[in-house]
Parts: sequence; C-alpha cells; structure tokens
Amino acid sequence: MEHPAELLVHAYLSDVRKGKASMSDETITGIVKHVEAAVRRQFQTKNTRNFRLRASNIGRSLCQLWFQKNKPELASPPASHFLLRMMIGDITEAVFKGLLKEAGAKFEEPEKVETEIGGEVISGEYDLILDNKVDDIKSASPWSYRNKWLDGKNIEKHDSFGYVGQLQTYAKAKGVKAGGWWVINHSSGEFKYISYASDPDEVMTKLAKTVTTLKENTFSRCFKPIKEMFRGTPTGNYILDTECKFCNFKHACWGEQLSEEPSRVSKAKDKPTVFYIDKDANTHDAQLNSVVTKNLDAKI
Repeated sequence: MEHPAELLVHAYLSDVRKGKASMSDETITGIVKHVEAAVRRQFQTKNTRNFRLRASNIGRSLCQLWFQKNKPELASPPASHFLLRMMIGDITEAVFKGLLKEAGAKFEEPEKVETEIGGEVISGEYDLILDNKVDDIKSASPWSYRNKWLDGKNIEKHDSFGYVGQLQTYAKAKGVKAGGWWVINHSSGEFKYISYASDPDEVMTKLAKTVTTLKENTFSRCFKPIKEMFRGTPTGNYILDTECKFCNFKHACWGEQLSEEPSRVSKAKDKPTVFYIDKDANTHDAQLNSVVTKNLDAKI
C-alpha cells in the first residue's frame, strides 16, 4: 500500500512535466543549502572523533562494533569514490525533501536528539517527522532497490547497516513511532516507501544488549560461513555470510582464511566475485564456526 505522501509526490512530478506546477524559489534555496552543508561536511570536516555508540551505528553487529571501538585501523580503506557515493545520498535526500514540500506533505525538519539505552546516552539526527512518525531517506542501488528494499520484515532480516536500530533509536528519543524509509533508486529515480515492521520492544532489548555486551569488550564472531550453493547443490566450498560481505573488517577478522576471487563454479564469462572461507574445501564445520583466536591475536 502506497504512503499518502508518495501519491502526492507522484502527482506533483506529473504536474511539473505537464507544465501545471513548478518549484518555489524558497524550496530551491533550501535544497541548495542542504547540499552545500553536505559538501562542507564531507570535504572540509576531518573525522577525528573517538569511537562512541550513536544512533547511526548502534544497530550494527557486535563484532563490527568491537573492531570499530578497539581496532579501527584494521578497517579496509574505502574506495576512492566513497565520498562521491556519500554525496549522491546527500543530494538525493535534499532533492526528495524538496519534492515532499512542494507536493504538500507536511513534515518536521531534522533535529538532533538523544536517549538512554543500556545506561548510555545515544544521540543522532533524524531526517524528518511525517504524520507524527520518524522517517529516514535512503539512496539505493538498483539491485538493493529491487532485492533488499522489499518490506520492513526483509530489512529486519538483512540489516547489514543497522537501519532498524537507527530508526527505533530516533523514535524513542523523539517520543514518536518509527514510520519507515523513503527509498530512492539513484539510477532510475524510482522511489517508494517501506514501512517499519519490527517490534519496538524487541529492537530496544537488542540494542540495550549491544550496549552492555560492548562494555564487556570480549570479541566473538557474530556470523558463521555458509555453504556455497550452485544450482541448488552444495559445492563443497564455504563463503562469507551476507552480513560479513559488507563489513570493512572482514579481512582483519578472517585473515588468511578469506579468499576474494572469481566464482569457482560459475560458468559465466564474467564471473562474480565471491568471498571464500578456507581454500581447503574439506575444512570441518567446527573449525569454521570457531571464535577468532590466532588471526586476531596476531594483530592485537
């Protein structure tokens, strides 16, 4: 079911194309200011902050947070185009909020908020409040738009970046319900609204556990390798769990066990890149599922 504001934006865009509507100078100025602030933040601000839990990271996996807290220097360096990708997201957010405004959707602008979780003060800044619910705006790749951003429950199952915890933290801090995510395909321009579908109490319990466990500062992997499948049949190889693929610390965590190479089983001319665990295909499950010992100890 489409969000009412979603229909408003579609109608507004249609009217613009027909010459029946335009964009006000006030809204255009607001978009420009938003983008200018983003450029200054991305290109003029040095990231010298020490690690702390924030709304934007509290929903991530504990093993990743442990590395961010204790060994941030072991993260794989971001690609040279990383800042440009961040800017695409910032520009998308600025323009889409302008569309919402011109379409007649009434919303509250971003606000920095904080709340207590697990005995710690967690802060952050939400994107907007619409219909008395907190929403986030996300720029997505075509693949992510089609395969990940299906509904709230699918996001909960595949939440590599902690979006569920982030939105619930904002909601708790603001004293409203979590609404959902405005998702824009940055390739096609398509957009849709994904409603939040997680249980607020369960999410808050999980976040509180994250805070207390991180204080104990004991490392263990949160995810196990999975069996590679090809045409419905196990290949005998093990590969990284989806959550691990997106982690900047996967090489530090798995060490020499990790091999990033073209698919060993694909028949395609251009084989997809696969993250294999252990070059020995006969490695036992017990070894694969063990807590980090030798690899991590060698680096700390």
